[in-house]
Amino acid sequence: MRTKDLGDRGEAETAACLERQGYEILARQWRCRGGELDLIARDPKGTICFVEVKLRGPGAIGLPREFVDARKQARLRQAAALWLAEREEDAPARFDVAEVREERGRLLISYLEDAFQ
Repeated sequence: MRTKDLGDRGEAETAACLERQGYEILARQWRCRGGELDLIARDPKGTICFVEVKLRGPGAIGLPREFVDARKQARLRQAAALWLAEREEDAPARFDVAEVREERGRLLISYLEDAFQ
């Protein structure tokens, strides 16, 4: 499976997992000049969640969350600010990271709420 296809599958699995927990998916792969937001969801309490989905295949070195470095965080913050401004959303917001690992053809998801500020 190509990396892009696997990434799309990881995002879809993460979205489905969130929906099962009562989240509303507001956008997928939202793009702007500054970058892309993988998933944007509203949790059951009304918080807007900007979810960065990071996937690593078998044998990959490091945890997926380690690849959401300071530079990536800055781009996500900028994109999130644009998304919020376009919609005039007045709700609390946070940044979450979904770590997706492939093991024996299955995707395993570890979800980190409020992963960075």
